Amino acid sequence: MPSILPSYLYTFIALLAVSSLLVFSFMAYASTTRSASEIERLKNLMDSVAVKGTELVTLTLNNNATAESFMQMPTAIGSRQYWLQLRNTSDSCWVEGGFGDTVVEGTDLRVYLPKETIASGVYIAGHGAARLKCNLSTEATQLELTSSEGD
Repeated sequence: MPSILPSYLYTFIALLAVSSLLVFSFMAYASTTRSASEIERLKNLMDSVAVKGTELVTLTLNNNATAESFMQMPTAIGSRQYWLQLRNTSDSCWVEGGFGDTVVEGTDLRVYLPKETIASGVYIAGHGAARLKCNLSTEATQLELTSSEGD
């Protein structure tokens, strides 16, 4: 009779370990799925900013005028704050994005814009609508991203 009690105890501990592994693996799967959908939503926002920026650059070049547009942006993606930034080098111009309340240089999330554009500006989520302003300068077309509350 004394050997039955340890057998039940070992079985209970084994079931507890297996159930814990299952619960933690499902939690990790749910977290990974949520993160992937948040990244996809951020990419979609970056695409829409790039499309609107390209549209403003085309409008500015064709009409030789200043163009401005406001885009309603979500205050957060999921429960995470995000940021968008316009950057360029001598070779290319792009929209960059990431999560957090501080801008980090060199992220992997990029959407490219027309090469002949000088781009600058940062938008941090939760600060109103995103404002895109495009004008024609002597050297190239300038595209600027700011917050509507920044004025």
